[in-house]
Amino acid sequence: MRHQTCALVLLALLVDCRIAFSQSSQPPVQLARPYATPSVANPPRVIGWPAGMKPKAPPGFQVNVYADNLNQPRWLYVLPNGDVLVCESFAGRVTLLRDTTGNGTANFRSPFLTNLRRPFGIEKDGSTIYIACTDAVHTFTYNDGDTKITSAGKKIMDLPAFGYNNHWTRNLLIDRGAGKLYITVGSGTNVDEEKADIKDWRRAAILVSNLDGSGLRLFASGLRNPIGLALCPASHKLWTVVNERDGLGDDLVPDYLTSVKDGGFYGWPYAYFGQHEDPSHKGERPDLVAKTIVPDCALGNHVAALGLCFYNDKSFPTHYQNGVFVGEHGSWNSSKRVGYKVAYVPFNNGAAAGAPEDFLTGFAKGEKELDVYGRPVGVVVAKDGSLLVADDGAGIIWRVSHPSKNNQ
Repeated sequence: MRHQTCALVLLALLVDCRIAFSQSSQPPVQLARPYATPSVANPPRVIGWPAGMKPKAPPGFQVNVYADNLNQPRWLYVLPNGDVLVCESFAGRVTLLRDTTGNGTANFRSPFLTNLRRPFGIEKDGSTIYIACTDAVHTFTYNDGDTKITSAGKKIMDLPAFGYNNHWTRNLLIDRGAGKLYITVGSGTNVDEEKADIKDWRRAAILVSNLDGSGLRLFASGLRNPIGLALCPASHKLWTVVNERDGLGDDLVPDYLTSVKDGGFYGWPYAYFGQHEDPSHKGERPDLVAKTIVPDCALGNHVAALGLCFYNDKSFPTHYQNGVFVGEHGSWNSSKRVGYKVAYVPFNNGAAAGAPEDFLTGFAKGEKELDVYGRPVGVVVAKDGSLLVADDGAGIIWRVSHPSKNNQ
């Protein structure tokens, strides 16, 4: 009886401290209580980069402009020959960039695809290019080295269009070994107090289908706005970054990086970061609260984590190999300017193995400043091992390289 009492006391202490334990080797996350601080609408003012200024990387790295004068570049994809596809989503086009001189700057560009409805995710399989627009996934025939697509596309699936705030993004990832296509769809609301998202099983989820779009089904749910997708090279597990809910104050809720389980439920809208019940849905679905999976790695409240890529090259120092880079677009629902950087999460044996580290910073003037210079989104490893970062605020693709031959 005494052991049972001690166990109950320990459980009560853990619940009171609101500790969330993840599935990885990350330390437990201490969460504040809802509304500990007011919820603040504090959007930034993007002013662009002053002449001579650029983001800051750790010592030994170099940062240069890979391409500029782009229309809000959001997402990036590297083709096998090294060409870079850029989704200029609000312009409805995908632009091809090519560095023909090998000096780390794109000196050639071509309109690769146009007249699209908010294009975002891009994938390639054989001679097929996949483009995820906000309302559908399309395929196009592509030949290696093409600078534009001239053939008519084919719609292989419809998707629910647009969504809450910037939840119009639809990302893609192909698992070639399994012959599967993953698709992300964000929520249409903040926490579905409107009871709208519950009517469409495709919302706030990662979907999976065959490569031709057939057999579409739910892969994982309760993911408010999953965007970045990647397969871990070490484990071949699916990972994603997720934008969490607004309205609970500066100190809630952490955006997160997590591995994704087939059939897994991650809480939205009933719970957050494990079994913490959302006050907007108190008592509604205790069964779903109880089954909520704790994410692997908290990235910070309101940082707007969007971009995701594993660094699978040897050009960077050892510390940065095999881990994850995350593009953080930055806050609007916080009194402080948080995010506005590229973070790095070290990995070991296929699991997150440390707290997020600042990697590319300087996009915001300061925590209390209205002005920001740019806003990072998509991140991708280029063919030469550099990291490319889409800055949709400034219309720039930044290139981060490490010229040292000694990478220890």
